[in-house]
Amino acid sequence: MTRWKGWILTLQGKNSTISQRAPRRRRTPGQPAALAGPGENAHGWCRRCHLHPSDFHGLRQLAATALEGGLDLAQELHESIAGAFLRIQPVGALTAFLYQKARSSSRILDRCLTRLLPPHSSRPAGWESTAEREAVLAAINGLIGDHLAESGNPMQIPMRLRVGGKPLPATPEALAAALKPASGKLLVLIHGLCRSDLQWRRNHHDHGEALARDLGYTAVYLHYNSGLHISSNGKQLAGQLEALYLAWPVPVEEISIVGHSMGGLLARSACHYAGLAGHEWLAHLRNMVFLGTPHHGASLERGGNWLTAVLGRNRYTAPFARLGRIRSAGITDLRYGNLRDEDWVGLDRFEHGDDRREPVPLPRGVRCYAVAGSVGKSDGDLRERLLGDGLIPLDTALGKHVHGRHSLSIPKSRQWVAYGVHHLDLLSSLAVYQRIRSWLAPAGMRSRRSARRP
Repeated sequence: MTRWKGWILTLQGKNSTISQRAPRRRRTPGQPAALAGPGENAHGWCRRCHLHPSDFHGLRQLAATALEGGLDLAQELHESIAGAFLRIQPVGALTAFLYQKARSSSRILDRCLTRLLPPHSSRPAGWESTAEREAVLAAINGLIGDHLAESGNPMQIPMRLRVGGKPLPATPEALAAALKPASGKLLVLIHGLCRSDLQWRRNHHDHGEALARDLGYTAVYLHYNSGLHISSNGKQLAGQLEALYLAWPVPVEEISIVGHSMGGLLARSACHYAGLAGHEWLAHLRNMVFLGTPHHGASLERGGNWLTAVLGRNRYTAPFARLGRIRSAGITDLRYGNLRDEDWVGLDRFEHGDDRREPVPLPRGVRCYAVAGSVGKSDGDLRERLLGDGLIPLDTALGKHVHGRHSLSIPKSRQWVAYGVHHLDLLSSLAVYQRIRSWLAPAGMRSRRSARRP
């Protein structure tokens, strides 16, 4: 068993090949191995792995839950069909007994695996996570993140503000050392559903890095569990931004936020709760840029909700409706764009119904901009009307709504449609970046650019 545990701990990702070892430093006889540099182990090189010991425990918990749910689904379907066609009670009693035995066996197997797997905290010094691992964890959290949080699964992502994949320290001195140097212009980038902060880099471009280079911002990135309710994440983000503002090592001149997809909803929710709590950072917020944000919901989630409701109405397909109820709270919030606790507390989030939201206006005194992607090539293209950017309809990305009270009323000059750009390509499009830069540039810089145009 010890050998098996050791094998688990030495699993490495494809980034940990011999070619990526740091040059070995000569060590004089008697020199302790503890003098290895940052990110290196006693052998003088850093291991980057796709799997940490805690991941095995998280996967074990998910496998046990999936097996239990699969047995429940199979039993319900089996008894439904047997009751309808065979009408023999002993068959139902016998199958119930067999399914109960199968559940007992799965629990015994789960306990055995728990004892065999290495401890959660056994992470060798110098080992780092990979971008591939971060992407997989982000996708799992987006799909079932609420379940991970409720069950205490170690694969759940805690909300943190990061730079380069590393959490920001909490004190002004440590922040100043980590950011080298920090400017008075703070830029916060918030990713979307099933994404991570590392995935702002796409096709060798990162809006945050580019804006820091061109406009002097200091960019920080939010990393969070996108499967939780948007309002829960919004309240937590409001608190984290307040702590960051109070610890910022230089006076804050302005704060700008760029949110992609769900990230834009999260930014609006954070502003709502910051206003209720009287947070200081909100008074320094100057700009918010929404990239493909479903302000009034995503048609894909509405279609999934309708399909789940249809399956639940038939006795033979009702067991399969259970599969549709696996999706996370974050996903169901995207049906209409819920931003507040009141939009979902006390309600069945899987119930098929109308939009019950109360309008949440944009924060006062903040310049808000909306970029919508379009798979069409020009204005009025049929694909644009039907598909938007492939995931988000055009009007909802621009904040428009058939009912005036829900419309965000973003001025035309602050709306822009990127033609031929898919939802994810909003992160890497040079035209999108140029539009963001022109919006966020100081007035003097904008006027100089205009004067240079022929």
